[in-house]
Amino acid sequence: MANRLAQATSPYLLQHAENPVDWWPWEAGAFEEARRRDVPVLLSVGYSACHWCHVMAHESFEDDATAAYLNEHFVSVKVDREERPDVDAVYMEAVQAATGQGGWPMTVFLTPDAEPFYFGTYFPPEPRHGMPSFRQVLQGVHQAWAERRGEVTEVAGKIVRDLAGREISYGDAQPPGEAELGQALLGLTREYDPQRGGFGGAPKFPPSMVIEFLLRHHARTGAEGALQMASDTCERMARGGIYDQLGGGFARYSVDREWVVPHFEKMLYDNALLCRVYAHLWRSTAPSSRAGSPWRPPTSWSANCAPPRAASPPRWTRTATTAPAGTSRAPTTCGRPRSSPRSWGKRTPSSRRSTSA
Repeated sequence: MANRLAQATSPYLLQHAENPVDWWPWEAGAFEEARRRDVPVLLSVGYSACHWCHVMAHESFEDDATAAYLNEHFVSVKVDREERPDVDAVYMEAVQAATGQGGWPMTVFLTPDAEPFYFGTYFPPEPRHGMPSFRQVLQGVHQAWAERRGEVTEVAGKIVRDLAGREISYGDAQPPGEAELGQALLGLTREYDPQRGGFGGAPKFPPSMVIEFLLRHHARTGAEGALQMASDTCERMARGGIYDQLGGGFARYSVDREWVVPHFEKMLYDNALLCRVYAHLWRSTAPSSRAGSPWRPPTSWSANCAPPRAASPPRWTRTATTAPAGTSRAPTTCGRPRSSPRSWGKRTPSSRRSTSA
């Protein structure tokens, strides 16, 4: 039997329309229902091309026993982050502030006033690698709500106050000064991996905006260290497994520190940023900019990512992101939609553009 998501237009929500979970879309009625029943809200945020979103859906949201527990003790709300980036941004900030990391699927427990008090991302069906199972999390949250309500509301209120105090004025007339930019460079230098390029450990994501910062810093100050970090990182990525040496395009991230094993998911906007990064790197190392030879990408990268003519998209974007009918699709992914395949097939016209992140 289809749930409330059957009337949605989002491809991601439609993937969950036949879950046994009694899903609500993000709307006032869901929180009114939570107040009426005096239960917390489970907020689950994802998107249609998210591999781990599909894994958790198959393991937990399609499981009858888990769904029955959710339906009895929670009001469950499903959000497509592509459709509601405002909702996603608010609670992702809370998750990152509380845990130091974030990602999707995003799992947040809320009071009926939409105040968050417990956070996470993917939870496995059984305890694994030090992570509790999703059922254990649900049972713990339910017990806390039933037996320690005052503590829960106090935590939720503190989180809301802390987030309000973290607001940034994006309209500030004063841009970061040399002292702030120098501190940022120092922090990046400490996190830099000199043997493998990139920053931090596994998994490694292509740091497009960080490289842009390093290139601009070099252009402004002449700092060779900034250019070296940018150049070496781009070189290691372009020669590694994160780059599709046959088909072109970069995967979303590498599961190891060496850029060898990709997560088999390509995002259009990631590749757009990387094409700009590599173009700016070439410009920064061109003979007219500095002595020596300009940086040159591997032949396979040049053939698949470099535009064949001015103002035309790279070859990979034309082949991998164009559907047979000529319409566009933002991602290619290793995660085949496993939730409600019958509903997905019925409700998704061939012209619908898939969403991604």
